[in-house]
Amino acid sequence: MSSDKLLSVENLAVEFDTYGGTVQAVRDVSFAVDAGETLAVVGESGCGKSVTVQSVMGLIPMPPGRITSGTAKLRGRNILGNPIVGGEDIRGAEIGMIFQDPMTSLNPTMNIGDQIAETLEVHRGFTAKQAFNRAVELLEMVRIPEAAKRAKQYPFEFSGGMLQRAMIATAIACEPAVLIADEPTTALDVTIQAQILDLMNDLKRDTNMAIILITHDLGVVARMADEVAVMYAGQIVEKGAVDDVFYRSAHPYTLGLRAAMPVNDREAEHRLTPIDGSPPDLFHPPKGCGYCARCPAAMKVCNDVVPPEFAMSDTTDHFSRCFLQHPESSAVRLDGLYRKEVSA
Repeated sequence: MSSDKLLSVENLAVEFDTYGGTVQAVRDVSFAVDAGETLAVVGESGCGKSVTVQSVMGLIPMPPGRITSGTAKLRGRNILGNPIVGGEDIRGAEIGMIFQDPMTSLNPTMNIGDQIAETLEVHRGFTAKQAFNRAVELLEMVRIPEAAKRAKQYPFEFSGGMLQRAMIATAIACEPAVLIADEPTTALDVTIQAQILDLMNDLKRDTNMAIILITHDLGVVARMADEVAVMYAGQIVEKGAVDDVFYRSAHPYTLGLRAAMPVNDREAEHRLTPIDGSPPDLFHPPKGCGYCARCPAAMKVCNDVVPPEFAMSDTTDHFSRCFLQHPESSAVRLDGLYRKEVSA
């Protein structure tokens, strides 16, 4: 893991105490992102994506949550478990976050302008008037028409797409170095989704901020990401440049996700193949590979030993946690694990 990246997370592990026992939600997760880059963290619901970034932000309740190991360094300073550095809270100032549901993330009793302005007053020392004027400018920046009028309106007067834009304006108000976007296009129609993604790309280009994009939509990943981390059962099972992960997929789970996507191919029809089975019980994680029970290419060793990271190339950072990539593993044609062609 490179130590000179803008944000570097290493060996993060997070647990939650519940009435049913201890849930090992995040298990030995490491990743890094630099200025001007977009890292997409992808995986099915419950795999630990949101808990990972919320832990970095210091947003998981403790108890019942507990960070058992790891570091998260922003510009070389460890912020994990202590998001206040040098007397200043890095949340909102250095790291901004767009939450999953803007309908419930905004305060219904405050107008939109005041909610954006509050961030500037707390973190940047703006006066109320300066902060509100800047809030109007930020609403214009995220392409909300009649921004001065809209700033005085309340969340219930905004559409879903406008609420998401207001959330982005709040998240970038203090010009953070890192923007975390947790499912930023959920519940939006495809036209608004495209506009939101274009807006985030424009903001990244203009401000050189890093983006960590949490999603389960591989189409969004292909459009936005420079690097991709695929999560399953609280672990990153494959990581690399977006082209490596999409076109040279190395982990059976990644292949399973790809097989469940529609393919724009007029020459042949493809059957969308679901991944059989259910995710493992994280009260008692598997002794070996977390994906073993659902993997069509599982071997005996997968049941008993946690696979290490196998480098897929000497020239890239592409790796996979799968024994199929072990140098002594017999050859397996991974592309044939899931995708099935059907006659027209």
